[in-house]
Amino acid sequence: MICLPIDDALPALISALRNRGRAVLQAPPGAGKTTRVPLAMLDAGLTGGRIVMLEPRRLAARAAAARMAESLGENVGETVGYRIRGEAKVSKRTRIEVVTEGILTRMIQSDPELSGVGAVLFDEFHERSLNADLGLALCLEIAGALRDDLILLAMSATLDAGPVAELMEAPVITSEGRAFPVETRWLDAPLPKRQRFEESMADLIAKAAGETKGGILAFLPGEGEIRRTEALLRKRLPADVTIRPLFGAMEFAAQRAAIRPEPEGRKLVLATAIAETSLTIEDIRVVVDGGRARRARFDPGSGMSRLVTERVTRAEATQRAGRAGRVAEGTAYRLWTKGEEGALQAYPPAEIESADLSGLALELALWGATPDDLPFPSPPNPGAYAEAQALLRMLGALDEANLVTPHGKMLAKLPLHPRLAHMLSLAGPQAAPLAALLSDRDPLTGAPSDIALRLEAIADPRRFAERRPHGVNRGALERIRTEAKRLAKRAGPGDGEVLGAAAQAALAYPDRVGLHRNGDAPRFQLSGGKGAVMDAGDPLAGARLIVVTDTDGNPREARIRQATQITEGELRALYADRIGWHDSCAWSKRERRVVARQQERFGAIALDDRIWKDAPEEVVARAMLDGVRELGLALPNASRRFCARVALGREAGLDLPDLSEPALMETLEDWLLPFLGGVKTAEEWKRFDPLPALRARLDWGQMQALDAAVPARFTTPLGREIPIDYSGEHPEIALRLQEMFGQRNHPMVGRTPLRVTLLSPAQRPVQTTMDLPGFWDGSYADVRKDMKAQYPRHPWPEDPRQADPTLRAKPRGR
Repeated sequence: MICLPIDDALPALISALRNRGRAVLQAPPGAGKTTRVPLAMLDAGLTGGRIVMLEPRRLAARAAAARMAESLGENVGETVGYRIRGEAKVSKRTRIEVVTEGILTRMIQSDPELSGVGAVLFDEFHERSLNADLGLALCLEIAGALRDDLILLAMSATLDAGPVAELMEAPVITSEGRAFPVETRWLDAPLPKRQRFEESMADLIAKAAGETKGGILAFLPGEGEIRRTEALLRKRLPADVTIRPLFGAMEFAAQRAAIRPEPEGRKLVLATAIAETSLTIEDIRVVVDGGRARRARFDPGSGMSRLVTERVTRAEATQRAGRAGRVAEGTAYRLWTKGEEGALQAYPPAEIESADLSGLALELALWGATPDDLPFPSPPNPGAYAEAQALLRMLGALDEANLVTPHGKMLAKLPLHPRLAHMLSLAGPQAAPLAALLSDRDPLTGAPSDIALRLEAIADPRRFAERRPHGVNRGALERIRTEAKRLAKRAGPGDGEVLGAAAQAALAYPDRVGLHRNGDAPRFQLSGGKGAVMDAGDPLAGARLIVVTDTDGNPREARIRQATQITEGELRALYADRIGWHDSCAWSKRERRVVARQQERFGAIALDDRIWKDAPEEVVARAMLDGVRELGLALPNASRRFCARVALGREAGLDLPDLSEPALMETLEDWLLPFLGGVKTAEEWKRFDPLPALRARLDWGQMQALDAAVPARFTTPLGREIPIDYSGEHPEIALRLQEMFGQRNHPMVGRTPLRVTLLSPAQRPVQTTMDLPGFWDGSYADVRKDMKAQYPRHPWPEDPRQADPTLRAKPRGR
């Protein structure tokens, strides 16, 4: 047997597992941990039960099982077997079982003691998939409560094994590995923005092939990019270079051909991230890294997790480059400049931080636990988890206490997102093609949104190709057809009713039923409360009701990518219990008025809409409060003066309510609502006098105290009362100069002097003072001289203190 770097670490690992029952193994890619560790555990007789090893990808699971079986001189399914979604090769003799992560969850839920299992290994745990985190958390709880003999091992290709080891309370065993030097070559300048990614990759691969020797491994994000790059390279590479695509959806024979060395010439493997850590591809001397990776992200457009393309992290780029130095000195080409490398994230995020959590929430409800009950490496976001529970309640998988229902238990058994499992369980095998379609990528390119076209292609690909002009991704289409057959066998009988595709889609997406909004643009209001827009040229653009199954996820106004038309009759047949009449009275920003309607609603959409003629006055007034919040108070002068008086009273120590504008806006319902009857529009609010409502905030005693301390009016020497303006820095009055004759002292409000503006007979200001006696003694003489010349018929005595106040002029002729 060939010696591998991991062999030096195996004795310490076996010892730790024998003594502690747990360990964390860190070893670089290519060290041999995936294929050597399970066999070493078996040889050491650590457990009499099966050894279950989790792999994050189906390709890696099958490849690992095949390599281990080959090293034993056996076929897969004997000592070593595997189980993945839709395929299994195991027997009664199987001692090592390689499974994908969802399989382990089903094993635990169906048998919490994991009967017959002696050890569980988590390979490539550094990828932090959601199912791996859940599987480890469940296994730790099982080991602590039911199975103290259960051996647990997490294997990671990164050096950051400390947090996982602390969580598991396990020692860390390290395999240093043996790697040859790798020269890194970056681009000299950033790529032109208009150049397609595949063209750039083809150029860089062709350059690498011309400058180096040995096998080439090129990293691309997915099957589409691999196929397009392959087509561009067909005529650009030497004849001795064999191109081998490698991605998860390929036939296993083609996958093995990509992994094994070529008998002659050079090999170019165009691979997804599957080749990053999970597989060892022989004879690779050169790596070409496109700098992109596909990750599972919760897609608001589809309501499920989807693979999205993102920049690689520095850790991923390092692992990819290391693939070039496993057998000899190598070279790593990167499709970015050295300067751009600093902008890359350090590590990829854990899937639990960004994925759809509805599947996790269903599994935990089935287990009878909350996230706080289990030892997760990273706990789920509480807000995202609450949204997932809300979806499950809508589907009937959880009750109002978030406990799993019998329907929820049924959904958990189906290998689908809870939405699609709900659809399949109710509609039966007839919904299998749609469930498979919505679980995969769109098999059509350049096609309108209608999912009926996709279902037509699934039913008869050859006839579809003859009749329709749209491009077809044959790989995706075949995967969907195969998965549809498998799901049809797993589906229950349904309720016996034949449902069309639109009704099936509405079962999965009750929150995505869209009603065409008024107007020419194809915009739809969705039953879940959001809005979506469709291309104007789409055949469904004029439909009244649709079910949206996929959008671009734009949070402001999503663009519809896939949908189907549904009739109101189909919707009522499905959701008669959710459709009902609702009274709606709300402020309309667009119309600037209160709009009262009676609507027959399904969620947020109104199937029927009528004017609510006899809406109660209090309901209208409450709706108008929202209008006030939008329009603002804009208090008239009298109201502003009153509020200013109250503010001064509060400063003087009086027990008075806060009538500042922020406080008034916060307490509209308390003081304004009882006085708002009959106000429905912005114009009526503009004419509304809020002073009675403001005065009502003060009781009789408070008003008496306010009038005494901060009077509303000043009584002039003539006995006339004029309002005091409290809105400025100082309380202020304005009156004719002659009306203050005889006033010896300056007017005061409590201890605060009034700001007095003295006016001419023409009501023009001639002096502003806060010291009236000083004015009489000082500048009055100059004012008298000027005013007497301008207004000779009015009195201008030399001593204003001794004169009588007056507003009259002398009679003519005197």
